[in-house]
Amino acid sequence: MTLTCIAVDDEPLALKLVGHFIEQTPFLSLVGSYGSAVAALRGLQQQATPVDLLFLDIQMPDLNGLELARLLDRGPGSRGPRVVFTTAFNQYALEGYKVDALDYLLKPFTYEEFLRVANKAKSYAEVSQASSQPPAEPADTPDDYLYLKVEYQLVRVPFNDILYIEGLKDYVKVYRRSEPKPLLSLTSLKTLEERLPPRQFMRIHRSYIVGLNHIASIGRGTVHIGTETIPVSDSYRDAFDQFVSRWK
Repeated sequence: MTLTCIAVDDEPLALKLVGHFIEQTPFLSLVGSYGSAVAALRGLQQQATPVDLLFLDIQMPDLNGLELARLLDRGPGSRGPRVVFTTAFNQYALEGYKVDALDYLLKPFTYEEFLRVANKAKSYAEVSQASSQPPAEPADTPDDYLYLKVEYQLVRVPFNDILYIEGLKDYVKVYRRSEPKPLLSLTSLKTLEERLPPRQFMRIHRSYIVGLNHIASIGRGTVHIGTETIPVSDSYRDAFDQFVSRWK
């Protein structure tokens, strides 16, 4: 995150110092430097992009820093800049907080003091940005669905719609609850097994993967899904028996 900044001070040396501090801080960008609050107000009105941070001297002729701060739009949802007062008089601290100043720097200040305030401004901006963003749309999780290549298109298949899958050499048939006709896809049963969540699917035969939630009954060496009876082979029996034992 980079914060755009304006420096305002009627003392040329003080203005130059603030500008130098801004330029040597990686996350700050100086977009304006003004010798009076009147010129700064005009500059703010002409800025094409919003200004994030205003380093503002207080004691200036015509329009002082406090008066300029009161003119800035700091209402709800405002894009007006946050103000950091730079002053030689600490009695202005209370007045600064009354105009919602972020902080103030007491002249003469070091770069270390300046950086502390700059980091505070950065933290404030990051929190404000996060809180202003709309809630993210719920993302589909990997456990929701998969895409199968069927002929020349990709078909979205929700996991909870899959009854069972039959492997046929280089192809698989995916039987779904929502459609009587299975999907035929050019892939292997092993590849598909790796893409399915194990809490919802289990391979029970070299040629079959079943949707565990769709098992209607379990026989001796078989499972029943709808009107279909699917064998449980010896090589997968132990894993399947462990699954069944949890529900006895």
